[in-house]
Amino acid sequence: MASFKIVIADSKTGKSQSLELKDQQAQPLLGLKIGDELEGSLMGLNGKLKISGGSDTAGFPMRSDVMGGVKKYVLMTKGTGFRTRASEGQKKRKLVRGNTITDEIYQINAVLT
Repeated sequence: MASFKIVIADSKTGKSQSLELKDQQAQPLLGLKIGDELEGSLMGLNGKLKISGGSDTAGFPMRSDVMGGVKKYVLMTKGTGFRTRASEGQKKRKLVRGNTITDEIYQINAVLT
C-alpha cells in the first residue's frame, strides 16, 4: 500500500508542517499530478492544497515537464533537479521522476491555498 510524507507550506504565515499518510489516507493522492488541487479536509486542514512537487524513495525530484510516473534522463539547462554553476550555457543530463504521484513517491510538497 501507499505511504507518503506530505509537506504543506502556508504562504500566509510562512510556516510548513509535515504529515505522514498511510494506506487509506494516501489512496486519493495516487494518480494526481503536479499542479492539481485537492481538498484539505482529507488531511484535516481548512482550504485547498495545490501539489507543487516531491521526490521518490531514492531522492530523485519530480519535474512538471516529464509526463507520467517514470524515471527519465532529461537534458537540462535550468530548473528543478539541476544546480547551475557560474558558467553560461551549461547543459547536463540528469535522472528525474515524472509529474504523476505513484507508489514510488516518498515525499509530496504542497501549498495551502
